[in-house]
Amino acid sequence: MRLIHLLKRSQGVSSIPKGYCAVYVGESQKKRFIIPISYLNQPCFQELLSQTEEEFGYHHPMGGLTIHCKDAIFTNLISRLNDL
Repeated sequence: MRLIHLLKRSQGVSSIPKGYCAVYVGESQKKRFIIPISYLNQPCFQELLSQTEEEFGYHHPMGGLTIHCKDAIFTNLISRLNDL
């Protein structure tokens, strides 16, 4: 599957396909990405989640998983996971 399909940025409210989850990424303005749930089990993704939890806690005001990092860092991580 191509990276472009894995990093579908949603415009507005839409349904999330089975096996995927919404993730909100950004430091100030959040962007919504739809990623495969399987990525949540990857060690590098769990490290990013751990760092986010350590710094910001479990407060997710967007209604989905919120990751406080630069878009470029997140896109790079997803790109590497896509290559596995």
